[in-house]
Amino acid sequence: MGRHDTYDKLIFFCLSILLLHIPLKNADALACNWGTQASHPIPPNIVVKLLRDNGFNKVKLFEADPGALRALGKSGIQVMVGIPNDLLATMASTVTNAELWVQQNVSQYISKYGTDIRYVAVGNEPFLKTYKDRFVKSTYPALQNVQAALVKAGLGRQVKVTVPLNADVYESGDGLPSSGDFRSDIKTLMVSIVRFLADSVSPITFNIYPFLSLNADPNFPREYAFFPGSGGSGGGGAKPVVDGSISYTNVFDANFDTLVSALEKNGFDAEKVEIIVGEVGWPTDGDVNASPALAQRFNQGLLNRIVQGQGTPRRKTAPEVYVFSLVDEDAKSIDPGKFERHWGIFSYDGAVKYPLSLGNGRQLVPAKGVRYQAREWCVLSPQAAAGNGPNGATWTSSVEYACQLADCTSLGPGSSCAGLDSAANASYAFNMYFQKMDHRRGSCVFNNLGVVTKIDPSSGSCRFPIEIDTSRLRPRKNSGAGEGKWGTVVTVAMAVVWAVFY
Repeated sequence: MGRHDTYDKLIFFCLSILLLHIPLKNADALACNWGTQASHPIPPNIVVKLLRDNGFNKVKLFEADPGALRALGKSGIQVMVGIPNDLLATMASTVTNAELWVQQNVSQYISKYGTDIRYVAVGNEPFLKTYKDRFVKSTYPALQNVQAALVKAGLGRQVKVTVPLNADVYESGDGLPSSGDFRSDIKTLMVSIVRFLADSVSPITFNIYPFLSLNADPNFPREYAFFPGSGGSGGGGAKPVVDGSISYTNVFDANFDTLVSALEKNGFDAEKVEIIVGEVGWPTDGDVNASPALAQRFNQGLLNRIVQGQGTPRRKTAPEVYVFSLVDEDAKSIDPGKFERHWGIFSYDGAVKYPLSLGNGRQLVPAKGVRYQAREWCVLSPQAAAGNGPNGATWTSSVEYACQLADCTSLGPGSSCAGLDSAANASYAFNMYFQKMDHRRGSCVFNNLGVVTKIDPSSGSCRFPIEIDTSRLRPRKNSGAGEGKWGTVVTVAMAVVWAVFY
């Protein structure tokens, strides 16, 4: 065996050692939204492990949350970080403001923590009709300034800009996807933004919500909201929407292809425009159309498409899709409905809500290491419940007070706790307040109607939660363990080469 043969085999051996320590991306890697509007959030390091354990290698943050960005450092997870709408005017006013934001929220996390930031999302659905043009003038200048700031920071190739837009920026006069075009009031602006992003080799992002389509229109065909083959009658129960030679069996495809038509009508090749679906999912509570069963049906159909790399009838290239969302958020606004706090595929504490197949035989696994408050609940006292008459008005005022300050979106028609009687209803409200207040002294009084119990009052589908213990949260130092391990592997490999050849 010659010297070159020995060299070739040794190099192969060294590369093999190195490759064993490089985290390979799965062909069916997943992306999701990580919202942080929670009164008692899961510690960021536990969320990052939850993402990794379930095969999510891309995540979107709605703002530059320091704890999340630090925890994502050297995790192997690619990050899209958002700029909230209320900062758009600031970003648009001067490029200096954008440069400062990029330095504080992008550059430092990349250089100091090794956070793999790939996108900056400028605003979130800024052209939504309900905003009444509030952000129309500032979004495009903000986008341009942030892009210029990234280039100046030397990140123009690594980090791309985008604007997550609601699907109401495009429309169809006759309801057919082939008639799609951008909304007339923002058409010129939309064309400018899409062209700017294409010239910057950056994606355009759109949020598509079949659930909202179903929920907004009592005449919307229910089966049309779901994907074919996703359970139930699988989309086959809906009458297809026939558009020329294409028959649409679900609203996601029809909605997306309306966008495709809008792009093509304005001179873009939809196959070449990079498109991200920034939000799509189904809630589990807070509405008659929101349940774990329906969410499982929709999201399993969605995940099947992602794993298979499936496009739509008018665009064969599959878009990158971010599932909405990872966990429930009890501090979110309830506009347009109580379901807004229940989009997570995991509960507030990282518990699995319903089974989902993630491809390659993988199933959802829950978060590990979450610490809870003491196993105690606050409920309506038996004496108060037995009175059930004179105290009725007092119950009402106490329940209203509790629900003004805590999350009671699981109460009411169509929700998971809709079957409770009036006494249990009061107990639920009392407990949500008690948990929100961290079991503090005096948080289970309610005019002497409340009492603390160690017996779980959960019943049927109605879960009386115990909140996460956030009192032990401390700023987490990045251990750099991954870097150290990588350095050791490289050193071992190079030592072998050195010993043989030198």
